[in-house]
Amino acid sequence: MASLLIMVAVLQYRWTKQLSVATEARIGSTLQPLMMRWHLDFYGELSAICVALQVGPDSGARDNWNDYLRRYVDLSHAPMNHESVENIYANPDLIGNVYIWDTSYRGRARLLRLNADTAKIEISSVPEDLQPLLARLQAKSSSLSTGLRAWEFPDSSAEKRSRGNDRRASSASQRADKSSGWQFDKNIPAIVHPILDNDGRSLRPDTRSSKGQNQVDWVVIILNLDHIQRRILPDLTRRYFSGPEGLEYKLAVIATGGTPRLIFSSDPEFPSNNHTAFDSRMNIFGPPPESVGGHFWQIIRHNESSRHEEWSNFSAPVWFPVIQYTSHDEPWMLLLQHRAGPLEAIAASIWRRNLITGSIVLLLLTVDMGLIIFDSRRAQKLAKLQLDFVASVSHELLTPLTAIYCTGQNVKDGLVQTRTDSIAHGSIITTQARQLIDLVKQVLLFASTENGTNRYALRPLEVLGILQCVRKNVAVLVEGAGFHVEQEVQAGMPYVMGDLSALSQCLQNLILNAVKYGGKNRWIGISALVHEAENHHKEVRISVQDHGSGISSSELPHIFEPFYRSPKVVDAQIRGTGLGLAVAKRIAEAMGGRLSVTSEVNVGSTFTLHLPVPRKSEGEMALFVPESI
Repeated sequence: MASLLIMVAVLQYRWTKQLSVATEARIGSTLQPLMMRWHLDFYGELSAICVALQVGPDSGARDNWNDYLRRYVDLSHAPMNHESVENIYANPDLIGNVYIWDTSYRGRARLLRLNADTAKIEISSVPEDLQPLLARLQAKSSSLSTGLRAWEFPDSSAEKRSRGNDRRASSASQRADKSSGWQFDKNIPAIVHPILDNDGRSLRPDTRSSKGQNQVDWVVIILNLDHIQRRILPDLTRRYFSGPEGLEYKLAVIATGGTPRLIFSSDPEFPSNNHTAFDSRMNIFGPPPESVGGHFWQIIRHNESSRHEEWSNFSAPVWFPVIQYTSHDEPWMLLLQHRAGPLEAIAASIWRRNLITGSIVLLLLTVDMGLIIFDSRRAQKLAKLQLDFVASVSHELLTPLTAIYCTGQNVKDGLVQTRTDSIAHGSIITTQARQLIDLVKQVLLFASTENGTNRYALRPLEVLGILQCVRKNVAVLVEGAGFHVEQEVQAGMPYVMGDLSALSQCLQNLILNAVKYGGKNRWIGISALVHEAENHHKEVRISVQDHGSGISSSELPHIFEPFYRSPKVVDAQIRGTGLGLAVAKRIAEAMGGRLSVTSEVNVGSTFTLHLPVPRKSEGEMALFVPESI
């Protein structure tokens, strides 16, 4: 049984652990498509601006820069379209300013601003925050091939990364030719694109002039960071991460670097300093799948359903390489955490709850099995006691029946000739018949007390009168066994409420028990005293004492159990049914009292009947007529 419970416990632990892992993977798998769609829509917002301002291959000619202006003016005055999430529209509010960085005007660079309100191209001073970007673009303006990799940091390790990223950029170009060459500056933020300064030339990297490489100019689109923070990111967050009770996930966008900058957060307390508590994180402008991290992604990435092609498709319709100003990548990071806490903590909490629930069930199962075993053993013990009782009763019946049968056989055979013989044989028959009657009465009395069918007539009784009735009933048996009885009754004993017949039967059983186990001393002591009980109530204590073999401490808890007989008594072949003390105890309790015992081996035993004294005054009790003895 113990091995079975241990096996169940081990299996339960394994199942709860597997369930916890499966729960974490399930929660994580629901997050994956949401992140994909969030990322796709965010890129779509930027891509729509790029497509809206993209012009033909001859746009590099200075007299045709008006093409950019016209597109910008059209975009600024275009009606807003909010009909569909899937169809991302070009949002003019996302644009702060549009500049053209003319890198070779009369040997000098100049900055031109497209004014959508006046529909003019204006010469502009260089804003301070644009100076690092324009310096980088100026350094990368020698040719279109270098311009397309203006985002690269001039470092050997960066160059190695560039080649891999360039291959991914080339792959992105093949998917979306119109948007090839757009690069992102996260510090401003802005998106830039190289253009040629001679007319009639293609924007593709393989286009060269007859002289070789061509000088590159730039279109610079300054993004409205406030609009990104207040409209785009909150809308995307509500669109994909909200539920019936609000946001299901906490979301933050952080610009990393020497001094990290919080771009957006859906919760004032998120993110905390514990960067390991994120369920997932994504380099928004990084090539997948390396840009995505988090504990559950380790599971998702090894899932056969998440192939690299799907990651590439989910990353964006256009890949925006980020212009780096240091050798360390400092991207914009998307951070996510479930509103209830990290997925690992949620899964651990679910695991603990399932484990506790399973442990409680296992404990209840163990207790239930223990109770079944206990009840089974108790039933076996009771069955054995009943069998012993049947054997004892059969023996008790057989002895007087045998005596009666033999006596009757003597009479039948004519062996009884004289009056003296007749009296002797008649005495044998009546004595044995009385034993049979007493035995049957004892069994019936036990059955009635066990079923609670006895109806007792409670009356005020004198203690001395009760003892006189009891001694009269057992006198023949006690004297025949050669016992000497000493009686001591305290003077002025109060009345007790009880049924005379029942109390007499209770005390008779105690006296007969003393006769049976009193030993060679042949002495029985009967005493009656008044004692103070709990709560200042009085009780009468009637004790029956013997100097027999006594009862061991291990047997004392069982002597009032029905059918119980001490193994020592059984081995000594002392007759009995094991019902006498059980019946006496039930009668005492029915009278509102109790039965107690003290015993010492080889010294003797004392059984005491405790009867409460009624609370009525002596004058009120005098109105009752005591039961006549």
